Amino acid sequence: MAGMRAPVGAPSSAAIIMAIAGVYVGQSVIAGLTIIGLPAVLRDAGASLERIGLLYITVLPWSLKFLWAPAVDRFRLPAVGGDRSNLVVLVGNALCALGLAIAGLLGESLLSQVACLSFVAFVAATTDIACDGYAVEHLPRRHHGWGNAAQVGSSYLGSAIGAGLFLVLVAQLGWRSACFAMAALVLVLGLPFSLGLGRGNAVGTRSHRPMLLAAFARPEMRDAIVATALFVAAQKWGLAMLGPFLVDQGFSLSMIGVLNGAGSVVLGLSGAVSGGACVRYLGPAKVLAISLLAQAVLLACLAAIALGMDAPLQVIVSVALMASSGVMSFGFVALYSQFMRLADPRQAGVDFTILQCTDGIVTMVGGVAVGWLAERLGYGAIFGAASGVALASILIIFRLFGRIGMREPLTPK
Repeated sequence: MAGMRAPVGAPSSAAIIMAIAGVYVGQSVIAGLTIIGLPAVLRDAGASLERIGLLYITVLPWSLKFLWAPAVDRFRLPAVGGDRSNLVVLVGNALCALGLAIAGLLGESLLSQVACLSFVAFVAATTDIACDGYAVEHLPRRHHGWGNAAQVGSSYLGSAIGAGLFLVLVAQLGWRSACFAMAALVLVLGLPFSLGLGRGNAVGTRSHRPMLLAAFARPEMRDAIVATALFVAAQKWGLAMLGPFLVDQGFSLSMIGVLNGAGSVVLGLSGAVSGGACVRYLGPAKVLAISLLAQAVLLACLAAIALGMDAPLQVIVSVALMASSGVMSFGFVALYSQFMRLADPRQAGVDFTILQCTDGIVTMVGGVAVGWLAERLGYGAIFGAASGVALASILIIFRLFGRIGMREPLTPK
């Protein structure tokens, strides 16, 4: 990250990116544990797909956090005073760690876990508002791409830990020890931001009052919401039952954990880096179109396997990993880089959160519905329908981004 210099006394862009990356990794550990790791544990214990789908209720705080985002922004950016982002993250991470520890004590009861992890998700979502806003405000625009690469890359690293290492620990040490380990990790990862770079010592005055109406009044924000909903449905809905599908294909929890871990780290980070480079030279709309086309092909392959096509173990593993990590991270870098560009610096936490919540709402609705449908129609129908949605979304998203004015590459030719 050469050239990431900051004014004297201010943290460098590289230091800020490393600090926010720690927070993002911790949040993704929680998400990976809840959405990928725990469903595999429950399926291995004999839970039905329909009941497993209830876990997507824990996505609700991430879907609705835009409702309290203005309050968070007003607290961390008072009319007079310094930035309080570090305080929000410090308290939030401590509560998240406590919640994960309690989850370890509760055992594998589905309803108690849904309640506990929903609280953890609420706190983590609130923390995320502060961290996102801080990143948009303190990173120079020319370094937003690096910040977004850190966000997407960290999400895959955290997911690899929460969905991969966590399952290995459950298999080797048991549920309680695995949860305690994740709690300690989340707490440690947030310390560089909370106790160091996120302090925001500068004191200032602010006349703008963060509001939801100010965001929804912008036409480019409304177009971005529609584009986000379509992209998330196309990318995520078909993969909501990927963990249970692999269990039903005969994969052990340990094997799924290793695959989620290694696959997410290698393919997820590779997809994030290559996606960031392609956004700069091709523009976000083209990158999103490429990722949707690739995901449609991979989902069609999964549908064929689910419907009985003979496939070697290596083929199943390769298709599953590419769909869940490589292709998705490649496309989400383009999507989230536009979130940073669209956010108003005066209320960056609010604007960025609205677009993130669109992702969360679509993910939650799809996860619950897909669990219900998969129980009745089978995996083949789910994967096949998702492939069709991905193909149908390409043209619509390309047109929406053209209207927003974000088809062009970030680097002039």
